[in-house]
Amino acid sequence: MTSDLLTVKLDKLAYGGDALGRLSDGRAVFVPFALTGETVSIRTIEEKPSHVRAELVEVLEPSPDRISPKCLHFAICGGCHYQHMPYSIQVDIKSAILRDQLLRIGKISDPPLKQAVPCAIEWNYRNHVQFHLTRTGKLGYFDVHGRNVFPISECHLPEPTLDSLWPRLEFDPGLGLERASLRLGIDEQTMLVLESLDVPELELEADLSVVHLSGNDTVVMAGDDYLSIKVNDRLFHVSAASFFQVNTGMAEKMVAHLLEQLPVTPATTLLDVYCGVGLFSAFFAPRVGRVIGVEASPSACEDFTINLDDFDNVELYEAAAETVLPGLDVKPGIVIVDPPRAGLEKRALDALMVLAPLRLAYVSCDPSTLARDAARLIAGGYRLVQVTPFDLFPQTYHIESISIFEKL
Repeated sequence: MTSDLLTVKLDKLAYGGDALGRLSDGRAVFVPFALTGETVSIRTIEEKPSHVRAELVEVLEPSPDRISPKCLHFAICGGCHYQHMPYSIQVDIKSAILRDQLLRIGKISDPPLKQAVPCAIEWNYRNHVQFHLTRTGKLGYFDVHGRNVFPISECHLPEPTLDSLWPRLEFDPGLGLERASLRLGIDEQTMLVLESLDVPELELEADLSVVHLSGNDTVVMAGDDYLSIKVNDRLFHVSAASFFQVNTGMAEKMVAHLLEQLPVTPATTLLDVYCGVGLFSAFFAPRVGRVIGVEASPSACEDFTINLDDFDNVELYEAAAETVLPGLDVKPGIVIVDPPRAGLEKRALDALMVLAPLRLAYVSCDPSTLARDAARLIAGGYRLVQVTPFDLFPQTYHIESISIFEKL
């Protein structure tokens, strides 16, 4: 690492939130919190043979698109990356980055990218927010380097109910808490989720549910162990340990998109892989002959069973996708996959191509692993019909998308 300052002009934004430029020796340099076209002063913090990572010292020639960030923690906090640009530009940049990943990693010459679906609200959209604790028991976030937790005095991403609640939470530093999360359901139902090795002793003065998680163990300290979240007028039972989309309004748009893009009939068998609590299955179950869910999380599987209890054409496998799919004796007409950030495990993807559905919908939260898996699917006899970005995470670099593949 060197303390010498360098001047560089930045060419574009890369996936991950950094702006990309070139040093005089030809190496790529990645600079956070900068914009395309800006000339900046930087300090190198990590050097590799092919690239350099740097910190932004000063913007010498700002972009005309640069605006003042809303949050005083911006550029210190690791949570937001795009507050220094207007929201409309954020959406355009995410589409461009998604296209670039499909071109470079997926080797797809002309990605069929559709118009991005923006979020109706740029701020206060999260129904779930997770905090780490400082050594003095204050709520905080990891810094931009991901090493230290700093106390926060504001955050503009949680929904208003959560935003008014979190500043009132106080914890004794001796409790040994690792994380504290707030989740929001219908009618302002609120849940506080605590994570630590041992169940702490707390004095509760707020009207909310409190649940302690440690590994696979769940202890209800107050209220209920679940929330009800409404999507397109359907209620979902979501337990403390279960994943659910943090942007409820955008989850509704994703459901509507899948219903529009996946032609089903009462004779269709639909396979929902990484089905979670059943968000997508619940809307397809009334329209198809058979729904098969695959999910590894015990908590999500319990919720799935509750959420799909109205239907007798639904079955569920509680195991990893790469364990279930190779032995599945079924010919699904439609498959939906919603894998974690790492994308489809290779054995799961290979098994899906053996099952040979006519149409596959890939819900992705990482464009690089989507591009990798898209290349594999195309090589296995599928055509990429369309890719639609959905901006579930304004002010951040995260890119959600839904891709539709058809069997050739």
